[in-house]
Amino acid sequence: MNKQDWTEKQVLKQPVTTLKGVGEATAEDLSLLGIETIEDLLFHFPYRYEDYRLRDLAEVGHEETVTVEGTVHSEPLLRFYGRNKSRCSFKVLVDRYLITAVIFNRPYVKRQVKVGRTIRLSGKMDKHRLQLTVQHYQWTNRAGQNEEDEGLLPVYSVTGKLKVAQFRKWIKAALRDYAAFIPEILPQSLLERYKLLSRSAALQQLHFPKDWQEGKQAKRRFVYEEFFLFQLKLQALRKRHREQVKGLAQHYDHQKVERFIQSLPFKLTAAQHRALEQILDDLQAPYAMNRLLQGDVGSGKTAVAAIALYASVNAGYQGAFMVPTEILAEQHYLSLKRFFAQDNIQLALLTGSSSSTERREILAGLQLGTIDVVVGTHALIQEDVFFKNLGLIITDEQHRFGVEQRRRLRRKGAAPDVLLMTATPIPRTLAITAFGDLDVTVIDELPAGRKKVETYWVREEMLDRVFRFMQNQIDQGRQAYVVCPLIEESDKLDVQNVLDFHAELSQAFPQYRVGLLHGRLGSSEKEETMRRFAAGEIHILVTTTVVEVGVDVPNATLMIIYDAERFGLSQLHQLRGRVGRGEHQSYCILIANPKTETGIQRMQIMRSTHDGFEVAKKDLALRGPGDFFGTKQSGLPEFKVADMIHDYRALEVARKDAAALINHPSFWEKEEYAPLRAYLEEQLRAEAKLLD
Repeated sequence: MNKQDWTEKQVLKQPVTTLKGVGEATAEDLSLLGIETIEDLLFHFPYRYEDYRLRDLAEVGHEETVTVEGTVHSEPLLRFYGRNKSRCSFKVLVDRYLITAVIFNRPYVKRQVKVGRTIRLSGKMDKHRLQLTVQHYQWTNRAGQNEEDEGLLPVYSVTGKLKVAQFRKWIKAALRDYAAFIPEILPQSLLERYKLLSRSAALQQLHFPKDWQEGKQAKRRFVYEEFFLFQLKLQALRKRHREQVKGLAQHYDHQKVERFIQSLPFKLTAAQHRALEQILDDLQAPYAMNRLLQGDVGSGKTAVAAIALYASVNAGYQGAFMVPTEILAEQHYLSLKRFFAQDNIQLALLTGSSSSTERREILAGLQLGTIDVVVGTHALIQEDVFFKNLGLIITDEQHRFGVEQRRRLRRKGAAPDVLLMTATPIPRTLAITAFGDLDVTVIDELPAGRKKVETYWVREEMLDRVFRFMQNQIDQGRQAYVVCPLIEESDKLDVQNVLDFHAELSQAFPQYRVGLLHGRLGSSEKEETMRRFAAGEIHILVTTTVVEVGVDVPNATLMIIYDAERFGLSQLHQLRGRVGRGEHQSYCILIANPKTETGIQRMQIMRSTHDGFEVAKKDLALRGPGDFFGTKQSGLPEFKVADMIHDYRALEVARKDAAALINHPSFWEKEEYAPLRAYLEEQLRAEAKLLD
């Protein structure tokens, strides 16, 4: 970085108190918004604009928000009604239109209104009655002297004693004094290719656009910049991972792996075969695998994981399978036990509930190499867990683990291959783009013979009919899940809880065995309850979302979800996936009385959409990427301007551009890329923990 760049950087890093009118108390309020420096202030963008530009009433539509200027044409009429409510109305001549201006609950306006005064009014226009409901007004006797004359006014999120009008003045002052010091970070070639504004011009126009088109062009520049810089970092991580982390070339016996696949009690789908081919190729490659395996509920990811583990053990390595909950660890352990029943593979289960004797034996077995595969929870990443020769790590429901937790497990071996699995489907193109440092594999096909789960949405008043339907299913020899959002009654939330509902169902159906499952039960209690449910000894299982993933009971054909509006779409889809795993027709009944439009939408989507990827797409649109991906856990940033859903095309373009640049020798040599290299160096230093 040359001296001039350094100077520019230092200027922008000055404290915000450098600005006139910003004292220590104001600086404290600004710091709550993450604004410490001049640069922070300049990059605190408006979230919307108020359009106070004058409009011709002839071009204004009915009930459109508009700003007009005219002359007061009548004395004001003030009327009081209700409790402390008022309505002030007067006539205003706007060009050739005589309109009625109505101002609510500001009685003092009557004293200000004088016939012949010029007034600027903003509000909603009733074109039929020529009546304007005024939100904002200003007396204007000196043409061109109003702040509103300047175009679209930015509106910022503020806090404490900060006022938007004052904030605008600080932004203007900062732009006036420091715009010249804003360095360009994008290379000229990209600016020209996409006809993007310079960083300085885009910054000015994003804060104070003269019209919507200017604002749009400024936003377009920063959408691309945010995506491009994010992708540049991901692609650099990916490149460094490939180059520096020399992996294990795991040479397994192809014939034995094929025999193992043939011995499974089911035939793999074409999608499973494709996924397996990519994973097994990665195992044999000399670089460390870093792959995300996505698949809808019941698509057979565990079977693919089992084959990968078998291949790794066959090649002389150990495998670790980490999952977020004990109940899921127990399920995977039992599944793998069934898969490996005919083979001499030593399997262990390590969780927080393992006894001290079991734990000692497992730790010794892992260190000596007598245990081939261990399934476990966070217990696997504790400091006293050592492996003799860890070759493959599989993490299920990867979004439940933080970057640091995954990193700690990876350090248990010498560059082991890593497979991250998720049953939360993300549209593939978006997953490839969002997780730019991962290879992405998708199982987009369900095993043959899987029947679609019929889904119904009913209101609470129909609970008796739901109970009758459940009774009918159980009388036919089937079983049912009933999911509630809480464990016990809450003063703050008026929702059903498992303890009360378990008591209610036990009383309503004395002829059936009603089980209870929730997160506060001990591991052995949960395991025993699930064992009894799987064996058919429990007819109705009342549970919280601990059954969301991994629990597999083919005879369960009914999933009832109480207060369904309290769950996200993807979570509802996961719960629905607990049934429909056997030969009988299965049903999911959502009991919900949603009070919002979004709540109603969610119920309708669940009723009409059965494909997990489609559900995910709609969930993403409703919730936004931050909630969907779990921003804090996944390492995804919260973009200031860009939106991963609506600006998807720009995201994909930025990903391709970043990948092409990172992999081209000129990026590391040419002067035009120096600002990007400096940015990258700073980012990679800050996130060094990702570069294990």
